Amino acid sequence: MSKEEIQNDVENDNIEEQVIENQEISVEEDLQIKLKEEKDKYLRLFAEFENYKKRTSKERVELFKTANQDVMVALLPVLDDFDRAYGEISKTKEKNLLKGVELISNKLKNLLQSKGLEIVEVQAGDTFNADHHEAITQIPAPTPDLKGKIIDVIEKGYKLGEKVIRFPKVVIGQ
Repeated sequence: MSKEEIQNDVENDNIEEQVIENQEISVEEDLQIKLKEEKDKYLRLFAEFENYKKRTSKERVELFKTANQDVMVALLPVLDDFDRAYGEISKTKEKNLLKGVELISNKLKNLLQSKGLEIVEVQAGDTFNADHHEAITQIPAPTPDLKGKIIDVIEKGYKLGEKVIRFPKVVIGQ
């Protein structure tokens, strides 16, 4: 072999090595791109799963609140009846009967309060607010300072947590 042939062979070998190196770099770049794509898919799937867990947890809590709310709303007339019964029995002289009704009423109220039921505090003389009260009727105000204010509370209002489940029913002065 001549010197030129050897040099050509060496150059061909170098060219082949460069082509192989370029192919290896190209394959490595392709793998890097595929790896990035798979990481992106994984992160998106993970984020979607985390959102799913949060959403289902929130829905479960809402379901319990809603179920609890239905029971509470159904028991509100019973609370009203106990208050009316207590008011009438307190007018009699039978203290044992009064004590029995009071014990049962307190037990029911304490149970419902432990489950999140709260009374919406409203008193005669408070300013009427249509967002927080339900006006049953308007009567002429007994005094000028009671115009637009609550004259009487007909039915108590109740909240379950932060949500009002029954607005207080009031009479307002005009």
